[in-house]
Amino acid sequence: MQLEKLIFIYNADSGLRNLLIDGAHKILSPDTYECNLCDITYGAFTENKVWKDFRKNSDLELEFLHKDEFAKAYRSKFGYKFTFPIVLALVDQDLEVFIKTEELNALEDARALIGVIQERKNVFL
Repeated sequence: MQLEKLIFIYNADSGLRNLLIDGAHKILSPDTYECNLCDITYGAFTENKVWKDFRKNSDLELEFLHKDEFAKAYRSKFGYKFTFPIVLALVDQDLEVFIKTEELNALEDARALIGVIQERKNVFL
C-alpha cells in the first residue's frame, strides 16, 4: 500500500460568497456550524497557526477541497458517496477513508487532528 496523498474535504462549497457566509456563521452561531474541519483548521477568516505550521512542514502531500470541488475533481462512474467533512487517503490510485466525518466532528482542535494524522499515516508507509 502506497499513500499518495491525503485529501481534506470541507463541508462547504467554494467561492467568495460561501466564504463570507461561512465566516459569519462561525462567528454568529458557532454551535450550529457544520464543518468541524473548517473550524479546526481556520478561524473565522484566517488559518490556525498550529495547523499552518504542520501543513507547511509535513512530509505528506496534502490536498484541500470544498465538497463541490471534490465532486468535480474525483467524479467517478462509481459515484463516491461520502459525508463531509472527511479526510480521504489516495492509496494505490483508490480513495480510502482516513478520518471519518464523526471522528472529525469529535476533534477539539488542530493538535488533536495532527495527532490522528501522525498516528494513522504509519499504517500506509
